[in-house]
Amino acid sequence: MKSPNKHPVGLPHIPHALKNAQAGLRAAWQHEDAFRQEIFVAAIAIPVALFSPADKTGKILMISSILLVLIIELVNSAVEAAVDHTSLDQHPFAKRAKDIAGAAVLMCIVNAVVIWFTVLFV
Repeated sequence: MKSPNKHPVGLPHIPHALKNAQAGLRAAWQHEDAFRQEIFVAAIAIPVALFSPADKTGKILMISSILLVLIIELVNSAVEAAVDHTSLDQHPFAKRAKDIAGAAVLMCIVNAVVIWFTVLFV
C-alpha cells in the first residue's frame, strides 16, 4: 500500500523536498531559541574563518564544524518536536531521547571548539 503523504519520485521530487526543507528551516527559526543563537554565532564565525590565516583545509574544517552544530541542532529540534507530539507527559524514555539529542549538540559544539583551537593555535 502506498502512502498518500509520499512525494513523487525522480526530478519532480526536488521542488517538494526543497519546499519541505525551507519550511523546516523556517520552523526552527521561529520556534527554537538555540537555533537562532547558533545562526548568530555562525554569521560571525564563518566570515572570521574565511578571513583567518588558516590554510584552505583549516578554513573548511572550521566552517564545517559550525555547520555541523546547526545540522545537529535541527535534528535535536526534530526529536524534541516528535517526542512532544507523542505525549507531553513526563516519561523516562522521552527524557532520555531529548537528553541524548541535546548531548549530540553539545558534542558538536565541543568538536567545533577543539577544531577552531587546533587550527588557530596549534
